Amino acid sequence: MDLLLETDRLILREILLSDAKALFEMDRNPHVHQYLWNKPLTDIAQTQSYINSVRKQYMDYNIGRFAIILKENSMVIGWCGLKYNTEMINNKVNFYDIGYRLNENYWGKGFASEASFPWIDYAFNIMKLKVVEAAVHQANQASNAILQKIGLKITNQYLEDDILWNWYELNNPNRK
Repeated sequence: MDLLLETDRLILREILLSDAKALFEMDRNPHVHQYLWNKPLTDIAQTQSYINSVRKQYMDYNIGRFAIILKENSMVIGWCGLKYNTEMINNKVNFYDIGYRLNENYWGKGFASEASFPWIDYAFNIMKLKVVEAAVHQANQASNAILQKIGLKITNQYLEDDILWNWYELNNPNRK
């Protein structure tokens, strides 16, 4: 993909296979997966498979999660971006969601919302999407706060595997 997004502190660029080590370090942390079915990764091959699936999204839908790079030291600290979902979630299919994941060392510093704002702008002003959606574990207070900070609103809740999830939506303010 020929896309690069920037904020004051971050560069958002496509995820590369060379990012596998940094993303594996993030995803093997049990705290990072506390609200993701408590299944941290155990092998870097799982990260490489994830990267390949993201890169396939780039080719198939011209969108996907992007690496979050700290400008001050060029470190990969996580990922953020839009995903075109083709799997059923909350009785919905074929929708765009916004998501993010950060290395625990970078939690609580505003990076997730900072990385998400340019994606909301891109979704509405470049892609002209009608709505951006997201699902978050109901107990994940930090992630719920981030989605609210970037403007999404809870529209309902649903159960998946006996876990209560909040469903968020943000309608494009430029479309009626």
